[in-house]
Amino acid sequence: MRSDDILIREEVRRRYADSALGLREDCCDVTGGTYSADDLSVVPDGAALASLGCGNPTAVAELREGETVLDLGSGGGIDVILSAKRVGSSGFAYGLDMTDEMIELARRNAADAKVENVDFLKGLIEEIPLDDESVDVVISNCVINLSVDKQSVFDEVHRVLRPGGRLGITDIVADDALTREERMERGTWVGCIAGALSVTEYRTGLESAGFIEIVLKPTHDVAEGMSSMIIQARRRAQ
Repeated sequence: MRSDDILIREEVRRRYADSALGLREDCCDVTGGTYSADDLSVVPDGAALASLGCGNPTAVAELREGETVLDLGSGGGIDVILSAKRVGSSGFAYGLDMTDEMIELARRNAADAKVENVDFLKGLIEEIPLDDESVDVVISNCVINLSVDKQSVFDEVHRVLRPGGRLGITDIVADDALTREERMERGTWVGCIAGALSVTEYRTGLESAGFIEIVLKPTHDVAEGMSSMIIQARRRAQ
C-alpha cells in the first residue's frame, strides 16, 4: 500500500474513533433525515446519534426473515440493529468496523436495544473476516467511498456473498464529468467526498468483481456534481 493511502486510512480511523467518543463531528454525515420515525423508535438514542452516513441501506436491501446480513463500516450499530430486527430471531446481522471505539459503542447500543442475533467484528472492509459464501446480503452506509482500495472491497463483498446474494448500499458518487481533482476540491476524504468514485467507475468496479443487475439511483445532492446514491447489485446464482 502506498504511504499516502496508509495516511488516509489512519486519518479515517482516527476521526471515526474520535467521533465514537464524541470528540468531533467532521466525519461523513449527509443523511438528510433518511431514517423514518419507526426506524428511530426501535434503536437507542446512542445508535441514532452515532449514525454517520448518507442514507438508510436497510430500507433498500429488502431484508427477509432468516437472512444473514453484513454491514460494512457499522459505526454505532444503527443499521445492524435495524437489520437484526428485520431478519428476526432466525436470521443474523454482522457489523464490521476497524475502530475499537465504534465496536464498543455498537455493542453497548445493541445491548440497550436488546438484540441478541448480532456480532460486531473488528477488521477492514478490504479484508472481510468471514468465510466465503457466508452471508445473504451486504449493506453499507456511506463507507465504501472512505476506502483507499475500493476494488478490493467489491471483490471481498462478492466473495462473502452466497450465490444469488445481493448488495444494497448507500454511498456518495460523483458525476462522470468531475475529475478526481474537482472531487477533492468539493470536500475531504474523511467527509466522504474526495474519495468518491464516479458513476462509471463504480459500475465498472462492481462488474469487475463479478456482480450483475447493477443499479445506481441518486437520492439527493451532497455537493456540486456529487450525489448520495442507492446502489444495488447481485452475485450470479450458480
